[in-house]
Amino acid sequence: MRLRALLDTDALGLRLLGGENELDRTVRGVMTTDLKDPSRYLSGGELVLTGLAWRHDAADSEPFARILAGAGVAALAAGEAELGDVPDDLIQACARHRLPLFGVNESVAFATITEHVVRQVSGERAGDLAAVVDRHRRMMTSGPAGGGPDVVLDLLGSDLDLRAWVLSPTGRPIAGSKLAGAALPADVCAELAAAHLAAARTGRRGPHRVAVGTTTYSLFPVPSSGRSAGASRDVRETVLSDWLLAVEADAGDWPDERLDLLQGVTQLISVERERRDAARTVRRRLAQEVLELVQTGAAPAEIAARLRVAAPVLLPGLGAAPHWQVVVARVEWDGGDIAGGPVAQALLEEILVNPRSAGPEHSDRIAVAHTGEEAIALLALPAVSSEHDGSESGLVADTLLEAVRDPLTAGLNDDGRLTLGVSASVHSAEGLRGALEEARHARRVAAARPGRVCAAGHQELASHVLLLPFVPDDVRRAFTARLLDPLRDYDRRHRAELIPTLEAFLDCDGSWTRCATRLHLHVNTLRYRVGRIEQLTSRDLSRLEDKLDFFLALRMS
Repeated sequence: MRLRALLDTDALGLRLLGGENELDRTVRGVMTTDLKDPSRYLSGGELVLTGLAWRHDAADSEPFARILAGAGVAALAAGEAELGDVPDDLIQACARHRLPLFGVNESVAFATITEHVVRQVSGERAGDLAAVVDRHRRMMTSGPAGGGPDVVLDLLGSDLDLRAWVLSPTGRPIAGSKLAGAALPADVCAELAAAHLAAARTGRRGPHRVAVGTTTYSLFPVPSSGRSAGASRDVRETVLSDWLLAVEADAGDWPDERLDLLQGVTQLISVERERRDAARTVRRRLAQEVLELVQTGAAPAEIAARLRVAAPVLLPGLGAAPHWQVVVARVEWDGGDIAGGPVAQALLEEILVNPRSAGPEHSDRIAVAHTGEEAIALLALPAVSSEHDGSESGLVADTLLEAVRDPLTAGLNDDGRLTLGVSASVHSAEGLRGALEEARHARRVAAARPGRVCAAGHQELASHVLLLPFVPDDVRRAFTARLLDPLRDYDRRHRAELIPTLEAFLDCDGSWTRCATRLHLHVNTLRYRVGRIEQLTSRDLSRLEDKLDFFLALRMS
């Protein structure tokens, strides 16, 4: 807005004391100060409001006016409540530095002027930004990508001073404005994603306001422009795949114009989302073709030929034949009325992204298909040296879900489950059928565990752990009660910590010295506790059979 517009607003009670030829200056903000030198808080273009408390005598006016002019402020407005008329020395100092000067009637509060300026400036910025966003939307929807969501977020930063990020449903950063500076910490991203998913599951409309520490964020859902009938679909079909726009601001008191602008920004970002989804079509089709060949018992030579076609697409620029790994996922909802395959497919494409990988888009190594209620990912790995079996360079089930467990649990709420199984890596078409069965079997092991989000890997299929999920519940309870209840009762009465001692003793393979060191006990104290365990259970911890029984009881309890 212009200075002239302020002077023409009667409600502000301003009268011009100098600077008639400077009234076309643009006001970009407002600041109230009574500091002798407020330069550190000025960035240029402000209307500075002052009650003149900094002025002790006429000599103070000249340096004050010089500092404001040097900082590039638009104008100075001096209140008349304390000193009556604005002093002539200040009027003359402002004139020498070509600094427009207003007098503020004592009946007008600085807060009134501040609110008016902020409202006008914000409205003008929003209008200018809306026009830029609209042009960018037309450019993106009618031709090649115009820079992706980063360009739009940079506009929010430069024109509205808003720090903003686009996050995936698991909290993975997708884009951020230059104003945002460093990326959000991973734990903040995960907390924002979890809050967004939890709010979406309740049906509340965005934006959702979330406080993380002392910072407030407003979360705007990013709609999918490819779903024309999205409003009529069950939220569970989309909640685990939609992006969100996180803005570091409290949108609770925003005017409708700014909220409408941010909604327009999310629609623009959704165009980029659809573009990226379309780019996955080729990889999805490759995965579907390979998996159909594997599941229908095609000859290894035919599967190998299809893998040779897939390798350059999934590992561009690498000539070596890759290893392959298979991941199977299921999303199951209570009642079974929601198709889980497409949701599991979208989740796998998100979960399997490695944010540390370099080169092409991170998802370029992932091809995911869905058949019925399960999704199957074919993951290409760079070829490893012969002395390795390939597993070290692949996915590990134990760590696969660590960063996404909390957000996904919030999205699944109390009526959904996600279970994953991970195969070992294989280097030939002959091994792919076994890898698929291995991943499916590992997923069944994960499904037998408690929790909303569970994964199991191929390593566990060669362990006793494979048997535990399939032991009937009544057998579990009877077995663990017979061995462990006497120890638990004793611990409750005497605080003897026999159960932790037993766990540590078995974990140390029966080594008295290592176990005593781990528990910070004297060896004689450890021997006393183990003797008490044997006395209460009538077992002998020097015998392998009894050690194994205790080990299984602890794992099943």
